[in-house]
Amino acid sequence: MMSEALSKQLLTPFGFPFAVEAVVATAKEAGDAADGMGYPVVAKLNGDSIAHKTERGLVRLKLVDRAAVEQAAIQLLAMATPEDGEVQLLVAKMIDGSRELIVGMVHDPAFGNTAMLGIGGIFAEVIQDVVFAPMPINLIAAHRMIRALKYQSILRDFRGESAVDTDALASALVAISVACDEHPEIMSIDINPLIVQRDGTLIAVDALVEMRDIERAVVNTSSNFLPQADHYRALFTPRAIVVVGASSHPGKFGFVSLHNILSNKFEGKVYATNLQSEVILGIKTVASIEDLPHGEIDLAFFCTPASANPELLQQCAARGIRAAFIASAGYREAGSSGEQAERELVQLASDLGMLIAGPNGQGVVSTPVSMCAQIVGPYPPRGRISVASQSGNFVSSFLNYARQTGVGIARAISAGNAAQIAVGEYLEWFSRDDETSVSLAYIESVNDGKALETSFSLALRNKPLVVVKGGATDAGSRAAQSHTGALASNDKIFDGLCRSTGASRAKTVEEAFDVAASFATQPLPRGNRIVVLTTVGGWGVVTSDAIAQDGVLDLITLPTELISSLDELLPPRWSRNNPIDCAGGETRDTIPAILDLVCANEHVDAVIFLGLGIQSNQARMMSEGHFYPDHGLERIVTYHRRQDERFAQAAAECSTKYNKPVLVSTELAVADPFNPGPTAVRESGRLCYASGTRAAIALGHMYRYAHFTGVAL
Repeated sequence: MMSEALSKQLLTPFGFPFAVEAVVATAKEAGDAADGMGYPVVAKLNGDSIAHKTERGLVRLKLVDRAAVEQAAIQLLAMATPEDGEVQLLVAKMIDGSRELIVGMVHDPAFGNTAMLGIGGIFAEVIQDVVFAPMPINLIAAHRMIRALKYQSILRDFRGESAVDTDALASALVAISVACDEHPEIMSIDINPLIVQRDGTLIAVDALVEMRDIERAVVNTSSNFLPQADHYRALFTPRAIVVVGASSHPGKFGFVSLHNILSNKFEGKVYATNLQSEVILGIKTVASIEDLPHGEIDLAFFCTPASANPELLQQCAARGIRAAFIASAGYREAGSSGEQAERELVQLASDLGMLIAGPNGQGVVSTPVSMCAQIVGPYPPRGRISVASQSGNFVSSFLNYARQTGVGIARAISAGNAAQIAVGEYLEWFSRDDETSVSLAYIESVNDGKALETSFSLALRNKPLVVVKGGATDAGSRAAQSHTGALASNDKIFDGLCRSTGASRAKTVEEAFDVAASFATQPLPRGNRIVVLTTVGGWGVVTSDAIAQDGVLDLITLPTELISSLDELLPPRWSRNNPIDCAGGETRDTIPAILDLVCANEHVDAVIFLGLGIQSNQARMMSEGHFYPDHGLERIVTYHRRQDERFAQAAAECSTKYNKPVLVSTELAVADPFNPGPTAVRESGRLCYASGTRAAIALGHMYRYAHFTGVAL
């Protein structure tokens, strides 16, 4: 740990705006320095082993004359302990400002050097309004960090003080990045507080730099195997599959995987091995892989004990098989011996030029070839979302949501232990896959954050990426050394990685699927100007609240010409505002006409439509009652159902016609999924959102991505 004075000396050449100060040894020298710079001043005890001066009472503020300075100096020198080593006094000009920021960096074991910005001062760790970004960073990335702070009002005009000079703040963040590039031995930087003066300019009054021994730095290593296009083709679009270790027992993985491949009508040939050469599900198995044809099979699905897999893998390679999914357990998750077996398996596969997925994985799905090679259900409808997950359970979750909503899947893989191929590498391939429109990932642990950052960046060059992360921690490993370290939780650093690469990070699995389904089925918004259309007021209010809380979308004031056009379609009691509340005044063609008017308006970038299915809900009650079909009920039931179908169709048609997102929401998507309204949305190939809030959150993600990529302003 460097002293404050030496820390500032190291950082000053990179342009940090430090306050005028002097390092002295005695009370007299402190008085002389204070006289020279003018009052008031600050006095501190300075030393290489002194990290947290405020906590120890080693700072004296607002010293207004020489006597006060000399008295403070005597007191501070007396408070030094043997553990502090050699100490000095630091005298600095007192800086006035009611707002304090913190900037810094920390070297994270997984993510490497990471820049940090937040609300600073002594309450930095209490407020915890901080954002991180992987380094190096440029001015664009620095400004993105600034905009990501929660308490933006502190950066604006504040109690008679000018707004923060955000250009200078961005430059300070870039200076940290440059300093770390030139000094790779820096372990952490803590500049707290960075005081905002009344005119908005910035002055740093404290700094702490921690150094590390570069020779002892831990370097992450990974397999040197680089899968090629034919490896991924063998995994996701194989000409033929062999189940290695097929079983006639319905409770065994070797039976279930073969059953799932066959029952979902895989387009290629299916083979299986079984020591007894049994006939299983109509397949005549062979006793050995060596009995299989050469050069015809691309993918092997292993349901065998871990101890048998090395020999079996060699036999597969000899038959020209290019990829293997290993469902077998007993590897890293089983302890040190399993970890060694996993390393040896990866090395063997790499030497053989084979791609291995897993081990300890659930399976792989590829709907373009009707492949469901996995040890659990379900099999999803075909679509444009591709999934890679460190957890097999969450693959099942996403596939279940696809079945529920009708928004389908292209590829899905449970990476298991990801011994050879990590989730990020699958995401890179998805971005090049013509069948994929959006990638969806579940990540729990990150061993190599820089590799993941690279994968995210490459994947996002072509297509959106939605990520949900589990296993967040509350505090970083450097908590004892600096404020920066204390604030550097794994979760916040991961959040910074997503922000810097443009990945859409979802808070929940449900949100993740909503967002991925939106990217897969809706056009990107060209701006953030939103209109909410509702048949009943309450839903519009709640959705408006969600839009406001998200903070990125703009619930616009309706243009005058649009209000005039709507006046001709709706009764005088309609809201004449946004949300457009029809107040129950819609007639047969009102909703389609309004959707077309709103979408056509050049000041509108996206629409959320609420209230679908109400008429069909009443129709269901009528049709289930004992009066049906008499009393004219049959006719009105048919009419109500047809109306909701027309509304859903109109939403899809307007979206396509004007190339704008139109998101349809109703709780009936979940409460009564066979209601004609949600059913018609599914038939249009789009997601019917379970609430206006979920629709607003998904639309916010879409706008952020569109803005990041330059599609939207």
